[in-house]
Amino acid sequence: MFVLRKRRRLRLRTILVLLGFASGSVVFAAPAQAAPPAYAALGDSYSSGLGTRSYYPDSGSCYRSPLSYPVLDAARIGARLTFLACAGATVAGVRGQVGGIPSGAALVTVSAGGNDAGFGNVLLRCALPWPLTCWDQIDHANTVIRTVLPARLDGLYAAIRAAAPRARVLVVGYPRLFNGRECNLASRISASEQRALNATADLLATTIAARAAAHGFGYADARDPFTGHSVCADAEWINGLSNPVAESYHPNRPGQRGYADLVGPALSSLAASRRARI
Repeated sequence: MFVLRKRRRLRLRTILVLLGFASGSVVFAAPAQAAPPAYAALGDSYSSGLGTRSYYPDSGSCYRSPLSYPVLDAARIGARLTFLACAGATVAGVRGQVGGIPSGAALVTVSAGGNDAGFGNVLLRCALPWPLTCWDQIDHANTVIRTVLPARLDGLYAAIRAAAPRARVLVVGYPRLFNGRECNLASRISASEQRALNATADLLATTIAARAAAHGFGYADARDPFTGHSVCADAEWINGLSNPVAESYHPNRPGQRGYADLVGPALSSLAASRRARI
């Protein structure tokens, strides 16, 4: 009798197991799919994509481009992009974008500082025909970068951290623009002026990198990746003097792809380190 009862229990258990498989009951749970990370792209024209000549119709004077590195990298890493960058934005303007960072943002990129130094206006002044020069404008830009910009960046970076306390933040820098060659008939920027402008770009890069590090943010230095791809290079990633003028001295389509190649791996690394921390 004991053996029969034991056999019945075994048969019943076997039947229940088989029914479980047949009915698709949760015997093995499928792995949950991680939600795509929320990525906010803040910044000025170098982040918006001005220079590519292709823009979202509803972006107006912000000139946000589907060919910009935030769009390219969001697609590469499978992130949900909140595209806030706007051409012409100063540090104060980028600070105004901070309120658009989505709740729970995992990744933030930001470029800011070039417009505070008036770099675009300096370049256009340098491009005017001889005997006009731009030495005074270059000196003024350097003074702003040294004495005014650090505190402005500190305020911006603190605002980003307050708005996105758990996000990984990557500050994206600016390239050197020139290689000593003159190739634009309508633009005369001498070799000595080009060297001085590149030195200003170096000062801007080191200043931004230092403030980013002080806030625990990553920094993507664009100078080396753009070497060999400056204005007048055979493989040009930066527009020279252009029509319309707003396109001048901004990354073109290959330049935005170059930025995407620089920023994308850094974003992936930041995302991985954030997942490991959670």
